[in-house]
Amino acid sequence: MTLLVKNGRVVNPAKKQDELCDIYIEDGIIRAMGPHLSLQADDTLDASGLTVTPGLIDMHVHLRQPGQSGKETLDSGTAAAAAGGFTRVATMPNTSPVIDSALIADGLRYHIEKESHVKVEIIGAVSKGMEGRELAAMGGMVKAGVAAFSDDGHYVENCDFMRKAMEYSSMLKKVIIDHCEDTHLIADGVMHEGAVSAALGLKGRPAVAEDIAVARDILLAQATGCAVHIAHISTKNAVAMVRRAKAAGIPVTAEATPHHVIFTDEALRTYDTRFKVNPPLRSEEHRAAVLAGLQDGTIDAIVTDHAPHSWDEKDREFNAAPSGFVGLETCVGAVLTHLYHTGRMDLTAIVEAMSVRPAAILQVPGGVLAEGCAADLTLLDLQAEWTVQAKNFYSQSKLSPFDGMVFKGKPAATIVDGRIVMKRGEVSA
Repeated sequence: MTLLVKNGRVVNPAKKQDELCDIYIEDGIIRAMGPHLSLQADDTLDASGLTVTPGLIDMHVHLRQPGQSGKETLDSGTAAAAAGGFTRVATMPNTSPVIDSALIADGLRYHIEKESHVKVEIIGAVSKGMEGRELAAMGGMVKAGVAAFSDDGHYVENCDFMRKAMEYSSMLKKVIIDHCEDTHLIADGVMHEGAVSAALGLKGRPAVAEDIAVARDILLAQATGCAVHIAHISTKNAVAMVRRAKAAGIPVTAEATPHHVIFTDEALRTYDTRFKVNPPLRSEEHRAAVLAGLQDGTIDAIVTDHAPHSWDEKDREFNAAPSGFVGLETCVGAVLTHLYHTGRMDLTAIVEAMSVRPAAILQVPGGVLAEGCAADLTLLDLQAEWTVQAKNFYSQSKLSPFDGMVFKGKPAATIVDGRIVMKRGEVSA
């Protein structure tokens, strides 16, 4: 099977490329790249007016499998990824059962190969049951192909335990993706602690809870040499600490979500549970610091933290509602609207944060368009204006704080191993 993608503007940061270029694909591999290719193909995709990038990678999603198919399935979650322009995602282990052994990872891999629309990396748990008491079977999970380790959603409280986990992970040459919120400081908190939480009468989660956790694990990364990735960073002090750690040569990276760059805790004044997330939406000074961290490269990756919940779970009193919402189908639109079209980030930097660096951090193929590489491509229509309609999401969850917003820029096509899995918003079966 051959495919020719013609007349697109190729933005390929790893090759310092930004030019009109055709891409010829054969049997899922890029075989030729260049202007005005005259090669014949079984199918031709005219990319005139579109931007072609290396396949986008979301290194932080929750596909809810195994065991939570009422929230999401591999089919629905990866269809949402394809619709959102992502060719590869990494799914977190806080499932039922927790992904904490090779047996569970192997079982999930079997279903991924049969049910997924895009490529899926598995993140294994740091601790058994994500309870922070006993190390998970890390070596076995690496043999089963996990890309990284994380107890996401849970802070590993015991310093000695975390040190041992980092030592093992370092030996296995895998990154630990770190959920940083001190458990005792955030107990029963439901939003950012500040003026808005006080006005609403809601218990807050203070920024210092994240700061303390990030500081500890930067120091442990320095002590062990383990690569540590700070998940969904949200405070100004945490961003500053990561910036200093990088300058000192400590192996620390970080990610941010669109919602932590776009919204503040002011969005919660209506008690709308669609905006409830952990870490919480914070005040303007923190939002601005996260944006600055993305702009100067302190923050490496843009992720969705796609976290589907059912309407019944979310449609309840604010304190009782779970945290999190879906993001795969809105991420590109949100980023292009609020970062690219506002001039806050150029397209090359966005592609680096959504493809090049995630591939490097997870040590997986991707992030580059080159002859001999897998043909994973995302095509973007930078000028398309559209209104988010959550009711039409491929995700099983239809709850999004972006619902009803008008965006400028969207994915036009998603190509995985040379196969068009999404075109003009329609995901192939």
